[in-house]
Amino acid sequence: MQAAEDLQPDTTGIARAAALLCAGQLVALPSETVYGLAADATQDDAVAAIYAAKGRPDFNPLIVHLPDLDSAMTIAMFPGHAHALAEAFWPGPLTLVLPLRPGHGLSARVTAGHATVAIRLPAHPVMQAVLSAAQRPIAAPSANLSGRISATTAAHVRAGLGGRIAAILDGGPTPVGVESTILAPSAEGTRLLREGAIPREAITPITGPLTADTTPGARVEAPGQLASHYAPHTLLLCGGTPQPGEVTIGFGTAKGDLSLSEQGDLTEAAARLFATLHNADALAQSRGATAIRVADIPDTGLGRAINDRLRRAAAPGPFSV
Repeated sequence: MQAAEDLQPDTTGIARAAALLCAGQLVALPSETVYGLAADATQDDAVAAIYAAKGRPDFNPLIVHLPDLDSAMTIAMFPGHAHALAEAFWPGPLTLVLPLRPGHGLSARVTAGHATVAIRLPAHPVMQAVLSAAQRPIAAPSANLSGRISATTAAHVRAGLGGRIAAILDGGPTPVGVESTILAPSAEGTRLLREGAIPREAITPITGPLTADTTPGARVEAPGQLASHYAPHTLLLCGGTPQPGEVTIGFGTAKGDLSLSEQGDLTEAAARLFATLHNADALAQSRGATAIRVADIPDTGLGRAINDRLRRAAAPGPFSV
């Protein structure tokens, strides 16, 4: 495939992105969380192309993006606290894993054989405009090679997938910077399947206590549950004392070659997380560094999502050094 088209977030670019999606092509789209690799969720071949472009295992389901609650209700049922969660956090960085309705019309590849589907209503105006123009559900995992660092800029997408997809719609840096929180509400309670941009403290007043089920092993229900994920090319270490030959990432008063937030602000750290990992990886490779070491991050609020990404990026896996 030729290099991806560069599309701007204007009327022409949005129309072109929607046309490519309707034609079964892959387009990287900006969201408030990270860039997504989008395809028509009703076309088997288009969805299969997502897995092929990313090198993603086909047992790992995809998130379906929709413009509004009415369209979500035609595809899925809303048990337990699902309606209350949707009303509180949609559009926004929350994904709900919900039972499929009969006649939903989605490709079976989207759900990886499950009787449930992961649904999100994105808040980013560019992605919302594309959804409105395409008039169909859009499957869109993060726009990066499977297991590697997520993309928060169009440049990150181009570096990882530029020769594998039809187009990249450049909406600038993503403002939130970490992926959506994923919940599975039911009549028995609500399970947390992935830590994300909406912290537990904002969710539990609606749901009560959450049951964490974020790394279920072979039984993957939602994106982001694999033990090894988000990995740079260089070995990543979390916490501890920096050693000679390492690239360091600081936080707050802990200084480093780079910093997630010199002010110790978790919102800023989340927004900068993946871009900083990309930059640290490039710096490590230029220096021939042995590892990247990240300072300790408080494990509260957004810090849980940051630490979740860092632990998975540091975990042994197919990309381990």
